[in-house]
Amino acid sequence: MPSSRAAALTVLVASAAVLGLAPILVRLAEAGPAAAGFWRFAFALPWLLLLVHRPGAPAAERGPGRPTALMALAALFFVLDLGFWHYSIAFTSVANATTLTNLTPVIVTAVAWIVFRDRPRALFLLALAVALAGAWTMSAGADGRQGSNPRLGDLFAAVTALWYAGYFLTVKTLRGRHAAARIMLWSTALGAPLLLGLALILGEDLTPASAAGWAACAGLGLVHVAGQGGVAWALGRLPAALTAVTVLIQPVVAAILGWLLFAETMTAAQVLGGAAVLAGVVLAQISSGGPKRKGAEAEAAAPVP
Repeated sequence: MPSSRAAALTVLVASAAVLGLAPILVRLAEAGPAAAGFWRFAFALPWLLLLVHRPGAPAAERGPGRPTALMALAALFFVLDLGFWHYSIAFTSVANATTLTNLTPVIVTAVAWIVFRDRPRALFLLALAVALAGAWTMSAGADGRQGSNPRLGDLFAAVTALWYAGYFLTVKTLRGRHAAARIMLWSTALGAPLLLGLALILGEDLTPASAAGWAACAGLGLVHVAGQGGVAWALGRLPAALTAVTVLIQPVVAAILGWLLFAETMTAAQVLGGAAVLAGVVLAQISSGGPKRKGAEAEAAAPVP
């Protein structure tokens, strides 16, 4: 595996692990679900502005540039993603909310196959099946006492997978022409007022009640930049389907943290499911090695860093 590809996989795995912190911080934010999404965007914007003005960046990538219609679409998908997901976190367990949201690979793999003509290998399909079986086992294996309205929360999380897939594929398309930092900047800037408006319409608590709540909101901003930004960067170097499966590390991290911090006990089935998710991720990465098909080469060769 070329060193650049190995570096992209390393960044992707680290970013997925960082994203596992997001549902924990949402629980600690002391603000409404949509309001927490707004603060995630608001605290991320200064960091994203620094990134687009970073010294040493190529001239074509320096500065914010101008938003495009696809960036606006990415913002809309991500607003819907966060809105549904944050409400699912409020109603069900951290493990279930994060796992069901990450059923996205089914949609991403199908679209990548049809649109990008990136026909998956048999080993990749096996890896996908193993990872999704593990994700489903983690959800089905919950003890039933995790969350105030688990069925509604699980439904919201499953719907979130559709919005996340739309965001994923839109960013993948944008990465052929724009740097990751610029995409993140505009999708965040355009999405922030939408989340604020949603929080106001729903009558949510807009501001945290304590310094700890504000710290959690600030942490969400950093997770957004380091986690989601890292995924966006990796999408310029890796096939969309492989990236989507690798992000399944996120629910495993979230489940472990939910157990440690919120006493959301993991059943034996959830532990087994988490192990299956990790096994699927490893298989997916193995299946991506060796000679690539034409479609995969086109995806991995995106010129924008």
